Amino acid sequence: MLKSIAKAAYLGALQRFAFVRLRTVRQRPHGLPFPVVVSLTSYPKRYPTLAPTLATLLSQQVKPDAIVLWIAPGDMAALPADVLALKARGLTIREAEDLRSYKKIIPALADYPEAAIVTADDDVYYPSDWLGYITDAYRADRREILCHRAHRMRVVGNGLAPYASWEMTVSDTGDTPNLFATGIGGIFYPPGIFHPDVTRVDRLLALCPTTDDVWLNWMARLSGAGVRRVGPNRRFREWPGSQAVALMNVNFVDGSNNDEQLAAIIDAYGLPENVR
Repeated sequence: MLKSIAKAAYLGALQRFAFVRLRTVRQRPHGLPFPVVVSLTSYPKRYPTLAPTLATLLSQQVKPDAIVLWIAPGDMAALPADVLALKARGLTIREAEDLRSYKKIIPALADYPEAAIVTADDDVYYPSDWLGYITDAYRADRREILCHRAHRMRVVGNGLAPYASWEMTVSDTGDTPNLFATGIGGIFYPPGIFHPDVTRVDRLLALCPTTDDVWLNWMARLSGAGVRRVGPNRRFREWPGSQAVALMNVNFVDGSNNDEQLAAIIDAYGLPENVR
C-alpha cells in the first residue's frame, strides 16, 4: 500500500516537473543534415495524461524541427485544453486516418519524406536528454535505426524462436546482431530507411494489425538496415493508469499474438538476410 502511494506521488511530481522543464529548458540544434520530426499519436482514453508527455517532448535539450501529434478526425473535438495550449509552444496537431498505433508513423512518412522520423509514445515521461542521445549517435555511413530500448531475437532454423524466449531489454549499445527496436523508448528512423511497402496499409493491417513494432522492424531490415541501441540503460516511466488500455496488454500477455504476426510477416517477406 505504502509503495503504491509513494509511486503515485513520484509520478505526480514528474508530471508537474514536465511543465517546469517546459519553462526553463535551453535547447540546441540537432546538427543533422536533414529535418528531425518527433511523431506520436493518441486517443481520448489517453488524453488525461497526454499534456505532460507532450511537455517532456517539447522541452528536449535538442530541438527537433517539428513535434507532430496525429489524431483521428473523430477524436479531435475531445482534445483537452491543456493539450491545445501547447500549440503555442510549438506543437503541431494534424488529422490522420484512424490506423491505431500506426498513426504515429504512416502519415509522417508521407508528409515528411525527407525527414528523420522519431516515434514516441503518448503516455511516457521522456527525460530532457532523450532526443539528444539519439541524434548524437547518428552515423551517416551506416544504414540503421536507433532506439533506446531493444530486445534480442532468437533465430531457430529458418525462423524465430517464440517471442517469450527472446532476450528482453538488452543493455548492448554497440553493433550487435538481431536487435528488435521497441517503441516505448522512442525509435529514430532516418529518411529512406524503409522497404517501399512500409506505407502499404492493406499489407500492414493484414499481417501486423496490432504490432507496429514488428512491421517497422521488418520494413527497416528488409531494406538492409540494422538496429542499434543508444543511451543509458534506463526505465521509461509511464503515467498511472495509461497501460490499462495499452495494445501491449493484447500483444504481450504470453507473446502469442506477437508470434502470430511475426509468423505472418515472415511467411510474406521471409527472414531478412541481416537476421541470423
